[in-house]
Amino acid sequence: MEELLRTTDITLIPLVRTLLDGEGIDSFELDVNMSILEGSIGILPRRLMVRSGDLPRARMVLYENGVDFEG
Repeated sequence: MEELLRTTDITLIPLVRTLLDGEGIDSFELDVNMSILEGSIGILPRRLMVRSGDLPRARMVLYENGVDFEG
């Protein structure tokens, strides 16, 4: 698994997962429980992971849909 994106924006992960699902790319969200523990402060980022082989395609999907991400 490779990290596709890391964010504290709680609306970005569901958007990206929906886009990836639409392209048949599986994703897995990490650090969800840590984010829940910190409450609504928004200081602990969540990570979205994809299979190593899907990473270039996943990045292209985000780029084509105008999703601003680091990667």
